[in-house]
Amino acid sequence: MHWTKVDVTGSILHLWFLGAILTNLLELYVKLGGLVLVGFVLGRKLPVTVPTRLGQFIFWVGVPISIVSFLRQSSLSGQIWIAPATAYLAILLGAFLAWLGIKAQAYFRNTVSEPPTQASLILAAMLGNTGYLGFPITLAMVGKEYFAWALFYDLLGSFPGTYGLGVLLAARFGGGVQNHWQIAKSILINPALWGFGFGLLFRQVTIPTVTEFWLEKFAWSSVALSLVLIGMRLALLKSWRSLPQVGMSLGIKMLLVPLILGNILPVFGITGAIAKVIILQMAMPPAFATLVIAEAFNLDRDLAVTALAAGAIVLLVTLPVWLWLF
Repeated sequence: MHWTKVDVTGSILHLWFLGAILTNLLELYVKLGGLVLVGFVLGRKLPVTVPTRLGQFIFWVGVPISIVSFLRQSSLSGQIWIAPATAYLAILLGAFLAWLGIKAQAYFRNTVSEPPTQASLILAAMLGNTGYLGFPITLAMVGKEYFAWALFYDLLGSFPGTYGLGVLLAARFGGGVQNHWQIAKSILINPALWGFGFGLLFRQVTIPTVTEFWLEKFAWSSVALSLVLIGMRLALLKSWRSLPQVGMSLGIKMLLVPLILGNILPVFGITGAIAKVIILQMAMPPAFATLVIAEAFNLDRDLAVTALAAGAIVLLVTLPVWLWLF
């Protein structure tokens, strides 16, 4: 076998590229794992009210200010509408595949899950953690330039899908809606949505360099706190008995949906870093909103809890797979 100069150069570049990916992944795991571990330890030691207070601070202050900061550094292209459109496709495809899976289980095992359990399975397959996990992973693996795509995916796609279709599904299978106005109010006053709108208007405003510097520092601090919060919440998750059922939802949410839609993106001219952002968002584990909705509508809480914990662990394995495939 004869090696040409082109073959050798190509092999060297390929090895360099793989090495760069592994280096970035290792750095990402150290950062993510370290912050989540800190949160996990704190969650075991501190009162249960601390994660709630921290979550409120991030929700009302940290997230909207971070969005404003990162939007100022993001590139908005004419095709950015594809991000939320893909989010809706991912949500609908996940729900449909989960419904098929439930029907298949009923047919082959001759057992039918209770409606609340079915709803939790579908929610875990369709709703992803595109905010608390998706944002820091996108920033670390792709960079700030394309962060707006992750924002559009989450705020104009995942968020309406979660509190729109997700709530409707929960109301249909669960204990019913106790107060329609409270649900509508929680959507309308969401500070992330307002921060997103203000950030778009604020992009062209010139501010002092010092202010820009501290705005960015605060934004990154909020990202770090969100990872600590994930660890604190994981410390409170103790149920694993629903793991066999959860496997179906995780397979759909974190493998099938991103694989199917990820191969469709080039049809719309979405490739490179932008495609990577969208695929990473699609491949995120189930959202914490699944537990919030499960608690509000009397769904299967144990299953929702198990899906959150198992999904966070599975992500460590699936993340390098998506970076390699796309």
